[in-house]
Amino acid sequence: MTDALLKIEGLHKRFGGVVASENILLDVRPGELHAIIGPNGAGKTTLIGQISGELTPDAGRIYFDGRDITALSTPMRSALGLARSFQITSLFLDFTALANVALAIQPGLGHSFHFWHDARKDDALLEPARVALARAGLEHRADVVAANLSHGEHRQLELAMALANKPRLLLLDEPMAGLGPEESARMVAMLRELKREFPILLIEHDMEAVFALADRITVLVYGRVLASGDPTSIRASEEVRDAYLGEQDEEFADG
Repeated sequence: MTDALLKIEGLHKRFGGVVASENILLDVRPGELHAIIGPNGAGKTTLIGQISGELTPDAGRIYFDGRDITALSTPMRSALGLARSFQITSLFLDFTALANVALAIQPGLGHSFHFWHDARKDDALLEPARVALARAGLEHRADVVAANLSHGEHRQLELAMALANKPRLLLLDEPMAGLGPEESARMVAMLRELKREFPILLIEHDMEAVFALADRITVLVYGRVLASGDPTSIRASEEVRDAYLGEQDEEFADG
């Protein structure tokens, strides 16, 4: 699509004899949340790793705002406005929530990581860090050491870190992973607000959250795109139900 902010063309990735991505075509348009779903081992995290630059595709191209970024490093993609959160949180547990976000901002301002201690006293880092924490609903926990935050708050903190560098596109890898019902509901509400401002590519196993949030859904199975479309068409697809949603989700899939 000519109006796509992110466009992926013919992406291939193998790990030995395992095909993780096979001729993947998809895009993310301004103003939408595009969800990627599929069973474990479908290649979802491999796909987002290629988009963010942690993995190099064997073939295919990745375009961001019309620019070919296939060969760019992760920091260069981040500088262009791609921000990723991870399936497994990676935080400095001995630092406060505020310090974690300040450290996430530090590279974007050209600060050296040799000055971590100073980052916790630098207003140029702390002020935007407080704003990002507030947007993630953690302003009241800014001075709490990350080790003392709940699992759900860790997910919120990681989201704040992704928001801290003024992203143009959010790549979110299972932000609901391990959350209880109340925490999941808060995260869904937060993402609903964020999608008003940021296009989002979301990988998620929580189907209730996916169907509540997504404008479009792409289903991956064995590294291939099985189906892609609006939530209504995906919910109604027998092929998708057989491959992923399964009988246990039949009641929900029927709406």
